[in-house]
This record gives sequence, structure tokens and C-alpha cells, in this order.
Amino acid sequence: MPRFRTIEVSDPPFESANLRYITIKTPNLVGRGDISVFVPNGAQEAGKLLPLVTLLHGVYGSHWVWSQKAGVHLTAQRMIDAGEIPPMLIAMPSDGLMFDGSAYLPHNDRKFDAWIVEDVPDAVIEAGIPTAADSPRFICGLSMGGYGALRLGAANPDRFAAFAGHSSITDFDQMKLFVEELDETYGQPTVERSVFQTLKQNAGHLPPFRFDCGPDDILIEHNRKLHADLDAAGITHTYEEHPGGHEWPYWTKHIEASLKFFAEELG
Repeated sequence: MPRFRTIEVSDPPFESANLRYITIKTPNLVGRGDISVFVPNGAQEAGKLLPLVTLLHGVYGSHWVWSQKAGVHLTAQRMIDAGEIPPMLIAMPSDGLMFDGSAYLPHNDRKFDAWIVEDVPDAVIEAGIPTAADSPRFICGLSMGGYGALRLGAANPDRFAAFAGHSSITDFDQMKLFVEELDETYGQPTVERSVFQTLKQNAGHLPPFRFDCGPDDILIEHNRKLHADLDAAGITHTYEEHPGGHEWPYWTKHIEASLKFFAEELG
């Protein structure tokens, strides 16, 4: 039985650049949500069930920004063709489109976290895209999306085989650096809002994870502190710094490292 009351999927004859589009109505958003999905060449015809990467955007963005500002679908296809990574799907959902950014947290009677963790993979399956409930899953994001990916990956270690973040917000308090909404607009906390605390709470069974940041990034000291705190707590992780700031050229380049990181987990 269909999980969603309504689901709209783009028609393949009118799609381009291996991108498919899905809109579903879900109680978690109290409305509709959009997802762009990269489906690599030949995947549909081959009938093989592929791993699924969920890729989260930052503040001000939507489901289209990773493809239309970073060309991640082109990067992934190039890497697949070169044998650098195996074929994989990339689901790029909106964050729910509340305020300048939802922070992928539950608030205002909407479960923006469950939308990402539960609805997005189920929508990809219901859309007939070749993956399954037991296919390997990964999650990654930039800025607010890095916050979402690191926190949701840590909070749901049974759902993700690995996770990653680029230029990540590491605590909800840092949202004020980017959004005009006041903290109280997001309601009272119902979940842990610190990436480190979420990682620490699940330290005994975390999947592999990585994060990186540029030295010219507004969030660099927060990322360095997360790295130091993880080291002090003895939590295994990968942290890297690369030239650059809080900008699309940085994310366009370094998403490759996360895709390769996920590929390594597939063996």
C-alpha cells in the first residue's frame, strides 16, 4: 500500500542530465516536500538496486541547489564513468522550506528530521527508482546541511552506513550566523541540538564519518573545536582542512571526497 497520500514523479522522456524530480505530501511536513534525484546512466535498465546518498543543502537553498550550483550529478557521473566510485543514487531533498532554514530539526509541529530520515528514502523507492529499504544508505551536507547530516547520521546509526559534512554548523546556536529568525521561533528543543553531544551519546555504535572545512570559513573555529572535542573523547573520525571559505567552489570540489568515502564503505 502506498505510504504517501500523493506522489508526483517527473516523466523520463522530459528529464535531463540524469535528474528525476519527486514531490510528495507527508504528515512530517504537514504538506508537500520536493526531492531531486540523480539516477546514473543505465541504472534503471540494469535493474540493480543501488546505494542511496542523501545530500542536504544549507540555508536559503532547496532541493535543486546541489545540482544547479555545484553540478554534483555531473561530478558523480564522471566519477562513476572513471571507476572512482560505483553507481549510486543521490537524493537531494528540500529541508522543508520553513524560515531561512529548518535546521532539519523537529519544530513548529513539523518533523523535519523524520522527513529526511524516513520519507526521502521511501519516496525514492515509491517513485520506482532502483533502490530498496535494505540498500546501503549515506548522508552528507553543507553548512546547515552538514549540521543535519552529522546530527542525523549520529542519531540514526542503524540507518546510515557512513555520514559526512562540509563547512558544517556544529551546534544549533550557530544558525543565528545565517538566519533572521530568532531562536525561539524554532520552539523548545525536543532533541539534542549539539553535534558533539549527539555523537557522544551514540559513541558506542557510530558508523564511519568525516567532515572538513576551509580556514577562511566563518565556521572554521567551530569545526576545529568539534574535531578537538572528538579527539578528547576518543571518538574515531576523519577531519580535514582545505583552502577556501563558505562558498560553492569549495563544496563543488570537496563533495568528491565524501562520495569516495562512501564508496570505500561499499567495499
